Amino acid sequence: MKRTNAIAAVLAALAALMLSCSPGTVPVVGVAKSVSHPALDALEKGITDEISAARKDVQFDLQNANADMGTAAQIAQRFKSSRVKVAVGIATPTAQAMANAIKDIPVVFSAVTDPVSAGLVASLDKGGPNVTGTSDMTPVREQLDLLLSLKPKARVGHLYNAGEANSVKLAELVQAYCAEKGLSYVPATVTNSSEVRQALLSIAGRVDGIYLGNDNTVFSAISAVTEICNERKLPLVTADPSSAETMPVLAAMGFDYYAMGRSTGRIVLRILAGEKTADIPTYFARDPSEMALVLNKDVAAAIGVAIPAELEARASLVIEGDTARRK
Repeated sequence: MKRTNAIAAVLAALAALMLSCSPGTVPVVGVAKSVSHPALDALEKGITDEISAARKDVQFDLQNANADMGTAAQIAQRFKSSRVKVAVGIATPTAQAMANAIKDIPVVFSAVTDPVSAGLVASLDKGGPNVTGTSDMTPVREQLDLLLSLKPKARVGHLYNAGEANSVKLAELVQAYCAEKGLSYVPATVTNSSEVRQALLSIAGRVDGIYLGNDNTVFSAISAVTEICNERKLPLVTADPSSAETMPVLAAMGFDYYAMGRSTGRIVLRILAGEKTADIPTYFARDPSEMALVLNKDVAAAIGVAIPAELEARASLVIEGDTARRK
């Protein structure tokens, strides 16, 4: 009898353990990024760090679409069928895949430049029935001002993916800026990362500097871009400080994507606590602590560009002698 009771007690304990670990009782947050590169990787880490710090019980299903819309759609179906508590889409293509496939689970977009044009929400002032998130509408004018401070009267080369809604919107802004300033605007478009090298080479002889907005396709080939720019002594200014910390980019001004990931994570936490997406407007990073300016003096010396002292004084990170100095 004692042996039977002991066995029964063990079985009951095992059953309780299995029940506590069942999918229905463990909140799972699905996080999918469009492709792996420093900015999106930093976003992903910021999201998971913020949520984990507040909710030790949350588990994550981390996915990478590898710049393939078919894969993004499959990931969205995976999140839908597994009934994640919240589905997070990092960057526009993945966020669109989530929102298109999932209608009865909260969807949070992260780093979407123009969520209205992307069809994710009807207004920036409030969320959709099951969708809200964060925007990385990048400061295009300030970034192009930065390029001109390093290369006055530059003919501006711009690489972007014409199939990404974010990138098309930014291209319109860059073109308008160049028209206003009387600068030549020389664009080159790609459809995938394998085309980036040839696209850049096609305009390299007709420009004085290169600008990259927050285009995920182009940034997944950032090594090819930096190689060509530095060989041709073309100043490269980008919207991604994260990659500029590890790649030989002359200058980068933009969001601290890790901090933006933390902001996205806070929205997820609000939803997990019961708040409705419709009551959460799109979040825009406006705090100076969420912005970064990276300057690479080694690249500047190699391509013959002088960095103004007042610009260096504003930088949050200066790279010199292969050493990064944070301010």
